[in-house]
This record gives sequence, structure tokens and C-alpha cells, in this order.
Amino acid sequence: MNLTLSPSGLQGRVALVTGASSGIGEATASMLAQAGAKVAISARRADRLDALATKLRSMGAEVLVLAADLADLEAAQRVVHDTEAHFGRLDILVNNAGVMYLEPIDTADMGRWQHMVQLNLLGLIATCQAALAGMRARKDGHIVNIASTAGRQANPNAGGYSATKWGVVGFSESLRREAYKDNVRVTVIEPGVVQTELREHIAHAPTQAAINAWAEGMRQLQSEDVARTIMFCVSQPAHVNINEVLMRPTDQER
Repeated sequence: MNLTLSPSGLQGRVALVTGASSGIGEATASMLAQAGAKVAISARRADRLDALATKLRSMGAEVLVLAADLADLEAAQRVVHDTEAHFGRLDILVNNAGVMYLEPIDTADMGRWQHMVQLNLLGLIATCQAALAGMRARKDGHIVNIASTAGRQANPNAGGYSATKWGVVGFSESLRREAYKDNVRVTVIEPGVVQTELREHIAHAPTQAAINAWAEGMRQLQSEDVARTIMFCVSQPAHVNINEVLMRPTDQER
């Protein structure tokens, strides 16, 4: 009995990673490339994507750079279609793009929250919709959606963010139940505190100061920790679907 998983099973597979210009997305794209996957990387910051592509190509990886604002639903669907047009198919979609605007509900900036809903939830839904046809036709595909512990537990000053992440969790389960008969796997990952740029998005200074102080008091998850979890999920045999992973730093209580 072979009890080991081999990332070499990803050799030649085609992956698209959104939000790949930093953090979890960058780490995931790097690990997928190291495992032999062909990787499309998407985010708004083209210079960051170009730098990552140079690094991955130096490792021998095939890389497609797709600079786009994933809050634009047409652009979100276009990056999927461009990946399929370039590589011939899409096997693994990792929806990681997102922002975290934390602020009290009564004074929240509705423009910021609208953008957060567009990017965190509707952009993710749009890429999933675009990827489904090809995956179903081939009877093969894996979609990984990045949610958050905020999609399991709502906290003060996180109303809008939690709404988007609860939405991702609910949507992902509905997607899984619609697509499983076509051998399309769906995984939702819910990380706790991760040491990334995400907290820099918070415009409400008291909330940003409070969450930074809380995070700095623990050994935070690193982007590579979440990327390894994604790799574990997508490296499973075809008959295994890891539906949901909830992960926190050891030091995080809630």
C-alpha cells in the first residue's frame, strides 16, 4: 500500500491562480510550478506578476501572465478563457484574489464594501462559472476557493468581509453538489490569521491597529502554510475530494 502523495502527479496539469502577485497566491503558484504544473497567474499588479513569472520560468515552468482586475466580472471570466486558449484546457482553478475592508457597520464606506463583494464573492463566482464548461466536458477539474475563518465566525467590524466569506463557503458547497457527477472537485480553504498584505487594506485606523496588535501576539500562518494545504488537496487521487479545510495558527483561539 502506497501511503504517500506525489505532487509529481501535477506534471503537465494546467492551473490558474488569482491574486498571485503576493502572499498565498504567489506561494501557491510557485508550489504548483515546482510540482510540474503549467501556471497562469492573475492579479492587478502586472509588475509583480512579471517578476514572479521570471522566477518561475527560471525553474523551467511554463507561465502565462494575465494582468486583470478580478472585481470586473467580464475580466474574471476572460482570464479563465485566456488560460484555456493558451494552454488548451484548465485543470486547477485557485480563487485567491480578495481584499479585507474592516470597519463598523454604521460608518462603513459602501463603495469599499461594494468593491469587496465584487472581488471576494462575485469575481470568484464568475471564474468558477467560466471554468465549469471545460471541466465538465473533460470530466476532470478541481476548483479551490479561499475563504476565511471569518466565513465561519462573524466578529464586530467585520460585517461586510464576513458576508463575502460566508458567501464563498455557501457557494462552494452548492457548486460541489452541482458539479460532482462530472468529476469536478471543489475545495474551500478557511485560513485564520495569515501574515500577508491583507490587513493593509483596512482604512479604519482603530480597527487596523487592533487586529494588527492581535495578530502580532501570535505565531501567524505563513503564505506557504496555506499553499501547502492547497497542494495537499489538489494532489489527492481523483476519487478523493477534500471538501473543506479550516486552519488556524496554533495560538489563535477564535
